Amino acid sequence: QVHLVESGGGLVQPGGSLRLSCAASGSGFNINAMGWYRQAPGKQRELVAIITWGGIVNYADSAKGRLTISKDSAKNTVYLQMNSLKPEDTAVYYCKTDWYERRTGNLLISWGQGTQVTVSS
Repeated sequence: QVHLVESGGGLVQPGGSLRLSCAASGSGFNINAMGWYRQAPGKQRELVAIITWGGIVNYADSAKGRLTISKDSAKNTVYLQMNSLKPEDTAVYYCKTDWYERRTGNLLISWGQGTQVTVSS
């Protein structure tokens, strides 16, 4: 099993920046992709950005130009740099990974516990 630990959330003023981190740990796995999703109160969870371990990146339209996803493959860690934050970015941000179990070759999914981001003056 792969365990994800997120960090970096908090309270920030509009126009401010935050950097989220998500580290994957476990044994016997290879990461295929990692990504960030968010869920605002009363709304469905939505994709923010995803990066494959081959380097392909995809962003939600709302994230383009302000949010940047990156990875450190050696550390099995993904980052989300968030700039020019807006109140509508307020949500719980979840990390997700698609990973291969080496023993079986199965593609599995793990989610982090979420980290709160609040953009408010």
